[in-house]
Amino acid sequence: MRRLDELAQALATGTTTSRSLIEASLAKIADPSGEGVRTFIKVHAEQARAMADAADLLRMHGRASTPYAGIPIALKDLFDIAGEATPAGSTVLTDAPVAKSNAPVVARMLAAGFIPVGRVNMTEFAFSGLGINPHYGTPTSPWDRASKRIPGGSSSGTAVAVADGMAAAGLGTDTGGSCRIPAAFCGIVGYKPTARRVPITGVSPLAPSLDSVGPLAPSVACCAAIDAILAGEAPASPTPARLKGLRLAVPENMVLDGMDDTVAAAFDKALSALSAAGASIETTRFPDFADLPAANAKGGFAAAEGYAWHRHLLATQGSQYDPRIRVRIARGEHMSAADYIDLLNARTRLIASFNRATAAYDGVLMPSVPIIAPRIADLDDERSYNSVNMLILRNTALGNFFDRCAISLPCHHDGEAPVGLMLMGETMGDARLFSIAAAMEAVLA
Repeated sequence: MRRLDELAQALATGTTTSRSLIEASLAKIADPSGEGVRTFIKVHAEQARAMADAADLLRMHGRASTPYAGIPIALKDLFDIAGEATPAGSTVLTDAPVAKSNAPVVARMLAAGFIPVGRVNMTEFAFSGLGINPHYGTPTSPWDRASKRIPGGSSSGTAVAVADGMAAAGLGTDTGGSCRIPAAFCGIVGYKPTARRVPITGVSPLAPSLDSVGPLAPSVACCAAIDAILAGEAPASPTPARLKGLRLAVPENMVLDGMDDTVAAAFDKALSALSAAGASIETTRFPDFADLPAANAKGGFAAAEGYAWHRHLLATQGSQYDPRIRVRIARGEHMSAADYIDLLNARTRLIASFNRATAAYDGVLMPSVPIIAPRIADLDDERSYNSVNMLILRNTALGNFFDRCAISLPCHHDGEAPVGLMLMGETMGDARLFSIAAAMEAVLA
């Protein structure tokens, strides 16, 4: 994987062209021995080639819109693209009216000169962290491909496209971990911004109270650049923070439960490396975590808000849904208005309490996912599917519920199963989080 700054430099110096980058991406997508057929739901080959030729011509005349003009990216299948339907990883909406305009996040990436090479696969309607899709197939994690392991979801195709070099970076969404989980399982960086910073208009919703749009990319700097563009800000490489003296909290309750040996070993090594670099790693208990099961007992925001959006489709085309997705959405049918108001009030109360609890720290550390990617074949029965799904969503979902920014960094060594280290920052503390993550990335590398 090549970082965005490396690609931008190669384009600027003429050592590569946008057309070359696009052709390389398309070749990897089309490789019959690769994951392209399961990763991409739709490939924009001719459009991408035309855009690449235009980018090269503009750059030749000194008119490139940005340093990133001409770099290939992947778009998760739930973003509106003008003139296309937005299936959201389902077959239910394949004949839906086409989008009249690009989602603002797509428009901003296009304005920055990035070239979408296609729409990538995802969990149907984003309702799972596993990445399994019975309609379009499931792309596999790049590690131990012979065993066919899950890529993580719901931004499964984005993660695999980046990890396999089918795109330089990509956009995902994150409602409970859907950028960070696949990043962890695929060995790349995934970012969840403070949700309010990035518009979600033109993005098929899961739970608007929690939905956010974020990047998946090879590095922290790549994610920071794309995040800035998505937020309408000027991209700049984050200045690494000074680790010496930073106070980083590791929760001792809940987030370390159920860790497998591989994740535990990688997490411990990462903490040791950060401590050796001068960071103060403090184990502490966050009582607010114990209140989350009761707050979400009726199904949480995903069930309530998801059902509100899907109820008419379920009534007319419910048989076309993945049954495992349909039953999760249908939980919202039994939530009352009072249940939903109780949930809103509980979230407000818990956010305020958690803000107080973390005020003394520069960030909160935990494993992004407590287990390595399981085999797809081991998740065939509904009980395994549900239990593993809840486990892998557990840690990342904290960032969404508490309205925080959070990032997943690879913390494994080459040749090992991918493991993600998650750093959670404060609400609207995105710039600070990127600065600390950049310093951590250098140590973990």
